[in-house]
Amino acid sequence: MTFSNQTHGIATGYTPTADDLKSLECWFARYDERAEKSDAEGMVNMGMFPMNLVSDDSEGNGVAAQWTRDQYLKMLAHEVPDGSADLKTESVRTPVFLSAQLALVFTEATMTTKDGTVKMHYADVLVKSDGEWAYQTMVQSGWGDAMKG
Repeated sequence: MTFSNQTHGIATGYTPTADDLKSLECWFARYDERAEKSDAEGMVNMGMFPMNLVSDDSEGNGVAAQWTRDQYLKMLAHEVPDGSADLKTESVRTPVFLSAQLALVFTEATMTTKDGTVKMHYADVLVKSDGEWAYQTMVQSGWGDAMKG
């Protein structure tokens, strides 16, 4: 994983400290480790619920939903490979801090399994509460149909 401190000219009024950046980078390293191990429960435990999800569907419509932990776990357990896929993820993440407790993170990811490689872009809103980061809003195209089910 590459963690970028470039903000692409976005000014938020808050400049993250080295500790801010390191804490978020470490959080994503733990998340990626769980994803590569197909640990859906562990991934869900890193979220703040209810969680906001924003996507689009196969009909070309934007879709937004707020899910409980159980709803998200059910979807994630279905979508995360069962471990036999030999998943390898490479990501470049660019955080934009709104404060020491709020960050938008833009990700460019490449996921590779025995079946091939998929490139994707997505964004997350992360919230720090009681000293721990959690993802609270996920924005990614292509999940709208699954969100309706």
